[in-house]
Amino acid sequence: MDIRQLEPGDMVFAATAIRNDGSHPALAEDSLIAEPGDRGVIINVGHLEENPAKTLFLVRFEKNGGELGPPTGCWPEELKPADLN
Repeated sequence: MDIRQLEPGDMVFAATAIRNDGSHPALAEDSLIAEPGDRGVIINVGHLEENPAKTLFLVRFEKNGGELGPPTGCWPEELKPADLN
């Protein structure tokens, strides 16, 4: 499955370590949001205004205990569809 075909509600896994780039003010910059293999759910799909050709996914990754973390913007190369994990 092509990652760009995924929609809100679909499950994904982090393909790489995903760190705070400063967009989460409540988290320390460069703090780990998801480790490779962490499960998440897509909550929105869109594009950046300055780069409309590139898809951006808004994902909430599970923490220990199943609680969902903050919504995090992820590029397609940072994610794997659940059926490929």
